[in-house]
Amino acid sequence: MTFAARMTRCPRPFDPERGAEARALLPDLAPELVALIEGTGGCSPYLLGLMHREAEWLRGAFDDPEAALDQLHADLPGQDNVESALRQGKRRVALLTALADLGGVWALEEVTGRLSGFADLATDVALKAALAREMKRGKLPGMDEAALEDGAGMVVLAMGKGGARELNYSSDIDLIVLYDEGRFDADAFLEARPAYIRATRRMAATLSEITAEGYVFRTDLRLRPDPSVTPVCVGMEAAERYYESLGRTWERAAYIKARPCAGDLAAGQRFLDDLRPFVWRRHLDFAAIRDAHDMRRAIRDHKGLHGPITLDGHNMKLGRGGIREVEFFTQFHQIIAGGRDPELRIRGTVPALAALAEKGWVPAEVAEALTGHYRAHREVEHRLQMVNDAQTHALPSGGEGLARIAALMGREEAELAQDIRARLTEVHEIVEHFFAGEENGGGRPAPAEPCEMPTYDAEVIARWRGYPALRSSRAQEIFERLKPEILTRLARAAHPQEALLALDGFLAGLPAGVQVFSLFEANPQLIDLLGDIVGTAPDLARYLSRNASVFDAVIGGRFFAPWPGLEALCKELTAVLQNESDYETRLDAARRWLKEWHFRVGVHHLRGLIEAEEAGMQYADLAEAVLRGLWPVVVADFARRHGPPPGRGAVVVGMGSLGAGRLNARSDLDLIVIYDAAGVESSEGKRPLAARTYYARLTQALVTGLSAQMAEGRLYEVDMRLRPSGNQGPVATSLAAFTEYQRGEAWVWEHMALTRARVMCGDPGLAEAVTALRAEVLGQGRAPAEVLPALAEMRERIARAKASAGPWDVKVGPGRNQDIELAVQAAALMGQEVSGSLEAGLAAAERIGWLPAEAGADLRAAYRLCWRIGQVAKLLSDKPLDPEAIGEGGRAFLLRETGAQDIATLEARLQAACAAAAGRIGTALALEPGAIAGAERPGDDGGAA
Repeated sequence: MTFAARMTRCPRPFDPERGAEARALLPDLAPELVALIEGTGGCSPYLLGLMHREAEWLRGAFDDPEAALDQLHADLPGQDNVESALRQGKRRVALLTALADLGGVWALEEVTGRLSGFADLATDVALKAALAREMKRGKLPGMDEAALEDGAGMVVLAMGKGGARELNYSSDIDLIVLYDEGRFDADAFLEARPAYIRATRRMAATLSEITAEGYVFRTDLRLRPDPSVTPVCVGMEAAERYYESLGRTWERAAYIKARPCAGDLAAGQRFLDDLRPFVWRRHLDFAAIRDAHDMRRAIRDHKGLHGPITLDGHNMKLGRGGIREVEFFTQFHQIIAGGRDPELRIRGTVPALAALAEKGWVPAEVAEALTGHYRAHREVEHRLQMVNDAQTHALPSGGEGLARIAALMGREEAELAQDIRARLTEVHEIVEHFFAGEENGGGRPAPAEPCEMPTYDAEVIARWRGYPALRSSRAQEIFERLKPEILTRLARAAHPQEALLALDGFLAGLPAGVQVFSLFEANPQLIDLLGDIVGTAPDLARYLSRNASVFDAVIGGRFFAPWPGLEALCKELTAVLQNESDYETRLDAARRWLKEWHFRVGVHHLRGLIEAEEAGMQYADLAEAVLRGLWPVVVADFARRHGPPPGRGAVVVGMGSLGAGRLNARSDLDLIVIYDAAGVESSEGKRPLAARTYYARLTQALVTGLSAQMAEGRLYEVDMRLRPSGNQGPVATSLAAFTEYQRGEAWVWEHMALTRARVMCGDPGLAEAVTALRAEVLGQGRAPAEVLPALAEMRERIARAKASAGPWDVKVGPGRNQDIELAVQAAALMGQEVSGSLEAGLAAAERIGWLPAEAGADLRAAYRLCWRIGQVAKLLSDKPLDPEAIGEGGRAFLLRETGAQDIATLEARLQAACAAAAGRIGTALALEPGAIAGAERPGDDGGAA
């Protein structure tokens, strides 16, 4: 389809004489183009001048404008007179782009993309021409023309609209020019540095100097680090040091759109990758909102852009409701959340708004409205600049100015004015609400419901000013706004003074306060959550003070959604790890991820959204997801040094509570590793290892990856004592050795432990083999004559080795959870039960006649009560449960979880339940083995621990 046939709108002629003049320039064009050019020439003296100058080229370019521009790009780098060729190219690009825009042939993105693409090309051509000049003079030691291909160590970053490929019609280009200091030794660098600076200045002059042929692009180099004292070209290492130590929020926002556009593009991308931690903070960055608001006010003050919206002279870019408002809104939402979500790291304004809406950071209707207004504003901006090629964003004042713009848009003046005013007003209202403007005080917490305020301990409140979190004036300012609301909410706690002390512990542990307090200010619901936590679980509050980033998860849009399930967790963690570039950052990313989900489970349990059994399952899901996600990462890092795993690889098997799928808030992980070298003697890599050594060290790497204390803490403590031969055996066991051991050497207690074993991750084929072996061993079972004496001996050993922590110890002691679990494992082993669940084990005990149904009911009741008490205790503290020490809030949580009326009643109920369970187990152990079904089953030769 021809260019003319694609026309969808044509401006109305505004100046008949100029319109006729424009039509006379190209008399043989299609009627659609005649109408377009007549209107264009009548409205824009600048475009009329371009048509005079480029009439012949334009006539040929109309048949296929895209191909004409592509050919222009291809031909330009080979031109001898760079300055003249660039200016001619700019005229042609500007003319054809304007006509395609005015005629509705190209959408906004195509228009801005074409302008931005030519800016990239022009910058690259001008840079290389300037560098070639320095090379001819011998000022770049050791470099020849071949070095020009990658910019001879220089790179130009396009910033702002150029970086986002959003250049407006008469835009200047914001550039940062960098060079790689590492390409020279010390002496050569001293000579090359001035050459780089001269080349940068010449490049800028080539682009921006006005000659008889016009100019290419006005060029601004002031976005570089500290422009008042640095040269126009800055070393990459020096720039990185500046941003790490002195970089400000506005510079972070600027780098959202940064893009290498000329010179060594690969080096430029590496620089941006290295700068990622500066731009994209690990945690939700609500402190940036205040910085953004301060920037908006500074711009308004500097430009005098205050007062109501009036169209005469209104700045469509910087004024209220203008283009910059939409860009600020978008960029600072990206700054807030982009550190956590790489999918928000988008340069373009419109696609970034869409991503923010998709991720739930911006309401869909708001994103849609701002997108429409942004597009409309940009169209008006382009028409303003087409009139006289002026870098202006101001609407005309008086006269025929707005009528001319309306004519260029094919609209009526009154209708256009009404539309612009409505769009400016809505943008201003949306953005002002977000930035908590001067008038509405947005972003402050909603006042708490009035209540009678207690007399708080003044000494506690007074010492807050001395805490690290409140030493900066900015932190103090934010906290003073928050303090009345926080204290009012604490007053509702059952024991406000206890809650105050817990809050004190939280504040004392915070290393810094601005980010956390800004988070609270922007999300007042977090104050209520903090009140719940400090009023109920002081230990959890202290944990929060050291890991305040987990609050990010609360406002991530899914915190109170249903549990996603194991597979979804695995998928999410895998994506998180893939976004990190090296091994250590992946380990830390896994730690951050686990903290957030772990916190979620704890809060849901604390607030009664889930019960203890659900919490246990969810903690176990998290542990399995971590193992599944981290195991390939550990293997890949180890293989990088020692080669891929020899043979079939290995599997990680979860034992104990992990294998049973029930963990608490402070569980460690019982693991064993089984490998199959399949006859391969050693690995093949830079540093090959014998197969046995390889898997032993790989297992140690996994344990370190899980348990090492890093910047983000540790994942889990790991216990590997349940492997064959315990601490005396190798940390990784071959499949052959494991098979032989389980079939002929394992003790009874080891087969009991096997009832709760489950493969977590590793080679699928090997996982099937291990699972089949487990089923085979448990399917054969062990005779009651072996199992019952072994169980009795184990109970006695535990009683001698582990003293009970007191009446509230729900793990160790007769009739407590460990005792019940051992009895259930014994029943499963005698009953050839392979599923591993508590319920299945008790059902097996009843089936073989070892426990009557009423005994199973007593064990279930005692186990459930102990589990609920234990889950509460582990969430509240790492110390043995003491109802007096957990405060009123903790006691209320404990009573709610167990359904008891008071602590004394609960204690009596616990003792009675455990005594009943212990009695049932004792009675079962006193049975004659021959009275149990399966008593005649042949036993193994192994002994009993």
